[in-house]
Amino acid sequence: MQSGLENSFAQDLPELSKKCIPTGFQNSEIILKNYELGEELGFSKKFLDSDKCLNVFSGNALLRDSIPIAQAYSGHQFGQFNPNLGDGRAILLGEINNQDIQLKGIGQTPFSRRGDGKSALSPVLREYIISEFMNAAGIPTTRALLALKTNESVTRDTELPGGILARVANSHIRIGTFEFAAMQGAQILKKLANYSIFRHYPELKNTNEKYIKFFAAVCESQTRLVSKWMNIGFIHGVMNTDNMTVSGETIDYGPCAFMDYYDPKTVFSSIDVAGRYCYGNQPAILVWNLSKLAEALIPLIDDNEQKSIEKLTEVLQAVMPSFEKYFYSEMGEKLGIDSINQNNINLIKDYLKILDSNSIDFTLSFRDLSKILNKTKSIEDSVFKNSGDFKKWTEDWMIKIITEKTNLKDITKKMDLTNPCYIPRNHIIEDALENAVNGDMNLINEILELYKNPFDENEYTETFKKPSETNTPFVTFCGT
Repeated sequence: MQSGLENSFAQDLPELSKKCIPTGFQNSEIILKNYELGEELGFSKKFLDSDKCLNVFSGNALLRDSIPIAQAYSGHQFGQFNPNLGDGRAILLGEINNQDIQLKGIGQTPFSRRGDGKSALSPVLREYIISEFMNAAGIPTTRALLALKTNESVTRDTELPGGILARVANSHIRIGTFEFAAMQGAQILKKLANYSIFRHYPELKNTNEKYIKFFAAVCESQTRLVSKWMNIGFIHGVMNTDNMTVSGETIDYGPCAFMDYYDPKTVFSSIDVAGRYCYGNQPAILVWNLSKLAEALIPLIDDNEQKSIEKLTEVLQAVMPSFEKYFYSEMGEKLGIDSINQNNINLIKDYLKILDSNSIDFTLSFRDLSKILNKTKSIEDSVFKNSGDFKKWTEDWMIKIITEKTNLKDITKKMDLTNPCYIPRNHIIEDALENAVNGDMNLINEILELYKNPFDENEYTETFKKPSETNTPFVTFCGT
């Protein structure tokens, strides 16, 4: 097994955390194990199958050298600032190979306030499934090492089985961490910035004006991330500043979901009644969140506050044009288009309008498009069969494809390697979670295997491709 942990965050930034020993659950069992990720971290299969592993990740023992902490942070939640948040149900055990190991749902911490610090099993399994899918789809994300069933109940609206997630991340440093540090003073803010640069952007540590460059790097990584969300139809659901990492990883899969029928106004979260974090608003919220990071960094950029604001504003103004560059470039790849110019951008916009006006499934549309291109499916047999605008759009698209003089088989192959055939369909995930809570893990294990390669179409798994046949709006809830 791994020989021990490093505790750089706990040791270098004690002002931003509180030591916290896990309470421990005596009757837990591990029900999902990520052997591949464990091997990357230095955990052998033998260790992951051992009683020692169970004791550690149930909170009953510590890995050698571990200094367990709950991290402090602030956050703008649905636009409102909360200065004192922090890990209310998660404990960071330390770092292995520069990766955080965190237990989520492990019990009360100094930041729990009136909460019990526990998690229901269902959201633990949900985060395990979706984060591992995101990783397989090439989207930066936290990872899931283990899912545990505590065999104790948690009280929410009703009694529910409890669970623990062992989460792995490049770090858990959030925009909200910087908001909290800024309130502690310039020296602590500088320590956090230096630590974040050393850990995530080491190429900047010996450069001039490294803090403005750090801000630009965070803007870049988060912009790339949100573009990838948009291009796979992912809706985070709770893009608060305490849920956005400076590393550019997707974190916190509470009320997230994937869009079936294309509609920019799609929102799933039960608490997002105004649609602040709907699919189409995510790029604007990206900029809004980064503006809050900019405000926190003002003291580090220049001794003159006005000059700091001007420099940060200049970087911030480049975020949306950068997002559009990434979004249309990636969307072009989904449509088999290599070059991006205004004509191609218009072609992409027209395609999305067709999806929107005809309520066409976002994921299936791209897979059917490649089949139409390679003539293995007709328009009449595709998701576009009821769209009167699609045939004209296809003619324009074909002209573009042919003009680029690229082998059509190569184009469709590249399209199918860019467009997933399978996504975590909301109704399928809910069925799998209901089964698991009742003791049947078969469906979860089946879809986890399927999601390891979501681009590889399998004729025996046709049912996992399709959206729900009901028109009942899907609703997600914060729970992890």
